[in-house]
Amino acid sequence: MVIEYRLIKESNECMARLGEIKTPHGTFPTPMFMAVGTQATVKTLTREELEDAGARIILGNAYHLWTQPGHLLIKEAGGLHKFMNWPRPILTDSGGFQVFSLAQLRDIGEDGVTFRHHKSGEKLHLTPELSIEIQNALGSDIMMAFDECPPYPASYDYLKNSVERTIRWARRCKKAHRNPDSQGLFGIVQGGEYRDLRAHCARELINIGFDGYAVGGLSVGEPKEIQNRVLEETTPLLPKDKPRYLMGVGSPGMILDAVERGIDIFDCVLPTRIARHGTAMTSRGRLIVRNKEFEHDHTPLDPACDCYTCRHYTKAYLRHLFKAREMLGHRLLSLHNVRFLIKLTERIRAAIAGDSFYRLKEEIYREYGLYENEKDF
Repeated sequence: MVIEYRLIKESNECMARLGEIKTPHGTFPTPMFMAVGTQATVKTLTREELEDAGARIILGNAYHLWTQPGHLLIKEAGGLHKFMNWPRPILTDSGGFQVFSLAQLRDIGEDGVTFRHHKSGEKLHLTPELSIEIQNALGSDIMMAFDECPPYPASYDYLKNSVERTIRWARRCKKAHRNPDSQGLFGIVQGGEYRDLRAHCARELINIGFDGYAVGGLSVGEPKEIQNRVLEETTPLLPKDKPRYLMGVGSPGMILDAVERGIDIFDCVLPTRIARHGTAMTSRGRLIVRNKEFEHDHTPLDPACDCYTCRHYTKAYLRHLFKAREMLGHRLLSLHNVRFLIKLTERIRAAIAGDSFYRLKEEIYREYGLYENEKDF
């Protein structure tokens, strides 16, 4: 098996689990947050900065790399690892999320999805086979099957048809996979908020056989209670000896909730996106560095943080950078936020090992004030 999951410990308190995932480009511990490198770069950050922040796997976007610079050019360069100078594991998504996010520009059919390019308007057609061809050319360690990520809310009948199409596409993806000895392939469990559809999708994907399984179609606008219920119902259906991936989640509260329900890996653009707007994740919750209150604050962003930014710069300086529209501010805040989430998963792993997950969750919720304000960053 090209992707190997080792279960080290199951929590005595909940469904949380401590493990590690072995890939062709290295092994990393779980639970783990994956920074998103949409365009073959985690925005503004170098490889060395990511490694210093504790990143052990990052994510690339197959749709965007297909449209620019092109998967064949990246293959010509020796694959995505060499092209972007990242020697550690890479996971690539399938383009399926763009079926959701580019909803006004696409048309879904049995063969695949017809897009209008999000910038040029050029007509594009993405099929399960082409998605796998792109990801095979990129050479990622973990590829994702092409699926339909449905909107929330959606009717039962719509989701039933969507799930059946996702299952058919998953079979086509596995058949199209040309590098099974060097690249893993994960299936994506869809089904919206409906337990029976999720169970049906999970059973069929397990029968097809994948190296790991993702829970998709969450974090698309549904209430927190529905997301948590779907995870509680879905993760127990997935093989214990395979990785479990929750797509598109990257806020502290949601990561904790997902780990509690048996999820191993996560990804999200949140830490770098909010950084570009001047927002930092800290051990005391959200901090907006542009605010006037920090003009004369010569202390670190977060005294509890060990990142490069917090070791060397102050809130007053960061505020100055954003007020002056200097790009260094984006870099320093992005580095901090990525390190913050990776450090959170380090704390989570230690808590699972010490049977103190709920104590950690209580502590973090109290620090962030999430009991009073459920909006999590």
